[in-house]
Amino acid sequence: MLDSHPLGTVLSVRVSPGAKKNEIRGEQAGVLKVCITTAPEKGKANKTLAEFLATQFDVRKSQVELLSGETNTQKKLLFHGVPLEEMTQKISKIFEKNCS
Repeated sequence: MLDSHPLGTVLSVRVSPGAKKNEIRGEQAGVLKVCITTAPEKGKANKTLAEFLATQFDVRKSQVELLSGETNTQKKLLFHGVPLEEMTQKISKIFEKNCS
């Protein structure tokens, strides 16, 4: 799900656009499952995904960059300036919060 990168950390996600609400559903098959409300048209879903994950991981929107999967449900996002260890801790906190 997470890979170290010279500029930060890469997060692998599987996106379900057009959902009832924006939410992180957990981890499955080595990727983070994320639902977003925006329909997948003209990059709007990708923008919503980046903004939602920036909020969830408490980083600036400008720190989240789509590396691959622009037109696919499987995506890789780079979190600029966020070390792997820090990202691992943030994911753990999100999972704890969602399971409570």
